[in-house]
Amino acid sequence: MTTDQDLPMDAQSATAVFAAKGTDVTPNKDQGVIKVVKHPGLDGDRPMIGDRVTVHYTGKLLTGKKFDCSRERKEPFCFNVGKGQVLKAWDVGVLSMQKGEVCRLLCKPDYAYGPAGNPDKIPPNSQVVFEMELLNFEGEMLTDDGGIMRRIKVKGDGYTNPNDGASVDVHLEGSCGGRLFDCRDVTFIVGEAEDKGVPLGVDRAMDKMQRGESCELHLKPKYGFGSEGRPEYKIGPDKDIVYEVTLKDFQRAKESWEMDLNEKLDLAAGVKHKGNHYFKVGRYFQAVIQYQRIISWLEMEFGTGIEQQKRIQDFILTAHLNLALCFLRIKEFSQVVENCNKVIELDESNEKALYRRGEARLLRNEFSLAMADFQQVLQVNPSNRAARAQISICQTKIKEHHEQDKRTYANMFQKFAERDAKVCELTALG
Repeated sequence: MTTDQDLPMDAQSATAVFAAKGTDVTPNKDQGVIKVVKHPGLDGDRPMIGDRVTVHYTGKLLTGKKFDCSRERKEPFCFNVGKGQVLKAWDVGVLSMQKGEVCRLLCKPDYAYGPAGNPDKIPPNSQVVFEMELLNFEGEMLTDDGGIMRRIKVKGDGYTNPNDGASVDVHLEGSCGGRLFDCRDVTFIVGEAEDKGVPLGVDRAMDKMQRGESCELHLKPKYGFGSEGRPEYKIGPDKDIVYEVTLKDFQRAKESWEMDLNEKLDLAAGVKHKGNHYFKVGRYFQAVIQYQRIISWLEMEFGTGIEQQKRIQDFILTAHLNLALCFLRIKEFSQVVENCNKVIELDESNEKALYRRGEARLLRNEFSLAMADFQQVLQVNPSNRAARAQISICQTKIKEHHEQDKRTYANMFQKFAERDAKVCELTALG
């Protein structure tokens, strides 16, 4: 890129200077965004489509009149680049920058404010100049826990994405510490990628991808090969891995509204079986996906006739109970309580739901609530020895908690007494 320290900003010379010293950074080279580098950035990576970027900017007309400036607000601006969240010129320009770079972008109306302009600030069909500084960028987080980070290398086409149950054709290249360990074309069902040895993180990213998209997925162990690792790939436990994924094609599964009730009930039986299989082999996250599909299909269904209504309720109760058990295993205790509550709303004397909710509450140190759940279990089934044992544990924990409170308050009062004694002593000396 061309470097320039001090471009003139008057209307007569700005266009000529950009034309002489700048570089067209538009993909189709239509001169819509001309870039001149003011200060080069750090050598290395550039943002990819979807990355979260942080910038400072100043916008001016070709007359030199300033119409916007983040520095004057003393607050950088963040957005996901290449996603259409900002002016087209920004998406194009920032993708060409390196971290720390400061540049100026001459933007034609089609890449800026168009024929309408911006009332009171920018006349119609105006070219504008932005000075941009790229402060930072990072990949797009696809999960709340930061376990899957995506960086798009090639943007896909269309407006649809694979859904759970869709069949996808992908090309995969997996690496760990820079070493390629997996390279193949594979077809799998979204939600069942485990069956083809594809990590959970790749599976969970599918519903964010478009046909033809190529991206890097940076996976934390939870979404990769976990604490077990993958010996056949010579990957040890708790390793971060990277998969480059190209979504070549996909066939969406039917959505809930596209199926009648009988079709949903028939599918639910197979999905429940698949979830049970995943649970038995310790693939709890994959099991959760299956059980949640059943609930999404049936939770708003009422059925016609007692037999059909009973089938619906049996599937929903079982799915929630199994979800509670999965979440117990992966220590997401609030989800355990939530799913057990759903069961108890339908069946207030459900022994399994009361017991599992008690387990979750005990593990959250909610000893009194847990004990109440286990006591309800005994009301339903007085011979439940496990619940009786849990009540004893709760009683011990409550006693220990009270003793700890006593010690805490005793120490607190002792410190207050010592402080008061020192105050009295200093007063006496005075």
